[in-house]
Amino acid sequence: MSRTVSSWILSSARSSIVLQGKGRLYSICIPDRNKIKWKLVFSRTHLYPPGSCSLDNTFSLKKAFRHTSTEEEHFSFQLSPSQINDILRAGELSHKILDLNGKNANSVLRFESNQLASNAPIEDRRSAATCLQTKGMMFGVFDGHAGSACAQAVSERLLHYIAVSLMSRQTLEEIELAVECMKPVLPILQWHKHRNDVEYREVTSQYFENLRVYWQHLLDLDTEPGFSLEEAMICAFKRLDSDISLEVQAPQENELMRNIALQVAFSGATACVAHIDGVHLHVANTGDCRAILGVQEEDGTWSTLPLTRDHNAFDESEIRRLKREHPRSEEKTLFVNDRLLGILMPSRAFGDVQLKWSKELQHSVLENSCDVEALNIYQYVPPNYHTPPYLTAEPEVTYHKLRSKDKFLVIASDGLWEMLSNEKVVKLVAEHLTELNMQKPQLAFEKPVNLGYMHSLLLQRKNRGIASLDQNIATHLIRHAIGSNEYGEVDQEKLAAMLTLPEDLARMYRDDITVTVVYFNSEKIENDYRNN
Repeated sequence: MSRTVSSWILSSARSSIVLQGKGRLYSICIPDRNKIKWKLVFSRTHLYPPGSCSLDNTFSLKKAFRHTSTEEEHFSFQLSPSQINDILRAGELSHKILDLNGKNANSVLRFESNQLASNAPIEDRRSAATCLQTKGMMFGVFDGHAGSACAQAVSERLLHYIAVSLMSRQTLEEIELAVECMKPVLPILQWHKHRNDVEYREVTSQYFENLRVYWQHLLDLDTEPGFSLEEAMICAFKRLDSDISLEVQAPQENELMRNIALQVAFSGATACVAHIDGVHLHVANTGDCRAILGVQEEDGTWSTLPLTRDHNAFDESEIRRLKREHPRSEEKTLFVNDRLLGILMPSRAFGDVQLKWSKELQHSVLENSCDVEALNIYQYVPPNYHTPPYLTAEPEVTYHKLRSKDKFLVIASDGLWEMLSNEKVVKLVAEHLTELNMQKPQLAFEKPVNLGYMHSLLLQRKNRGIASLDQNIATHLIRHAIGSNEYGEVDQEKLAAMLTLPEDLARMYRDDITVTVVYFNSEKIENDYRNN
């Protein structure tokens, strides 16, 4: 990015017009869908009072590097390579799957993940966990809007709801008995978290009680063997969204819990969750996060297999679904400027009760709440709001039987897909895999080993650029997403400019980005086919 482009960004921002309304900022829709499609951008809110847990420091850029406003007098887009790496790698998470014997008997070899904030604080969330009472692993990416509250709650709770939906009746009865007798409860999930991941500790007990009500409901169904995996994922998504809606209507113990419930319900989140058990892969998607498979054919070439479709105004199936659910008189007002009711880009999401509740219920809940203005929540009824709900959290579930040629799964928020195509992402991951394999240290040495030979090996490794390569593939993808030039190469100056964009400008050029890449154990998958 040249100085001319950098100064153009700055001058255009300083002369731009922002539409503001009661603490919320609304972006202007760009008609060209190949350009960045801005979502609703809301002013930043704070859930916690001073001294309590805060979300603000989670994966945010260090303030020393990032400007807060385009109005700053001394404005610079310059960062050193080490500063760029510090920012890009701050949210890295990786985990290798091993059993008690230090071996891998799982179809998942390892996973690598990362996040980069555009909003302050970041509104994306991610989850990864191993199921302890059932089989399999789960990975989720959650893209929040109107704040991070809903994405935070869904990232903490949804995998538990799915795991409970998959449990046998006997296991559910054992857990319920332990709770009744006030004994330790069997752990449901083993979480794989980043050190900076936060939780809503103030409402943990309430979340657990509502999860308990859910498994009690499952016990009352008196069905065995229970749900299929697809049914379990759909039921878990819908039940959690229902609980989010009911919690804000119920009396709360204190004002803090009330405020959290309000923030969660009146913000929103899209979600994409993968469940992997042996060769069985299920992906549940609500909204515009996306999951794709990287497939290596027998001749060594790579192809892309999409596992989700974006739920928005550009999807004909979604348009037809909404038209079926609402009167013909509303056909022309369901999507305005490619947004649901002219407001929301995704057509499926958790929370967002403004697009699900009746006008009367919204008024009743907000009327009986404390200072909702301070929480940046207000009753906004869009034009042509006649037959709610207009929004659903029900996911589409895709099943895929893994093959040895399925090498990796990429799940990411739309911040990545706005910058990179499916094919480009697979190409980058495949090339990264090849480079890593080439750069593994050689174990075989010529004998006798002398200093000259060792020096030659070190030079070869240096020339291959090991130190400059991102070890975490999610970081590699984010680097290319925000730093690539028109030739597909990373431009260091553009990368620095995109990372130092001030908070009041960054969202115009990039969204929050969250990426999780899951690598499959081809040998284990091949053995499963042989044994069966």
